[in-house]
Amino acid sequence: MVHRSRSDMKVNAFGQPLDRNGYAASIMSDDYEHCFLCGRCDRKLDRHEIFGGAYRIKSKADGLWVMLCHDTCHEGRCGVHGDAQKARELRQFAQQEAMYHYGWSAAEFIKRYGKSYL
Repeated sequence: MVHRSRSDMKVNAFGQPLDRNGYAASIMSDDYEHCFLCGRCDRKLDRHEIFGGAYRIKSKADGLWVMLCHDTCHEGRCGVHGDAQKARELRQFAQQEAMYHYGWSAAEFIKRYGKSYL
């Protein structure tokens, strides 16, 4: 087993450590055992990056992700990939959390994520 020193660890723009997959700790929830939306823990959970596409890497590095149950809240017809309103609400919450956590103005958020969801 190789031990990495703190100086060898990758960090995001704010000095927060990233795991081997490029994820910073979520700033939206510290509960990785339950679905963020329904609270269930008896199903397969997926990490869901709030902002996808061109912003997926930033979303991972900024901690803008949550755990969602795969079949219902993530991929299901009523999940964030099938329900535009639910996805919009999650993006609004993520923007509020990012602005609070990082001390960003709306303009700073827009500069990083392309638009405001509020």
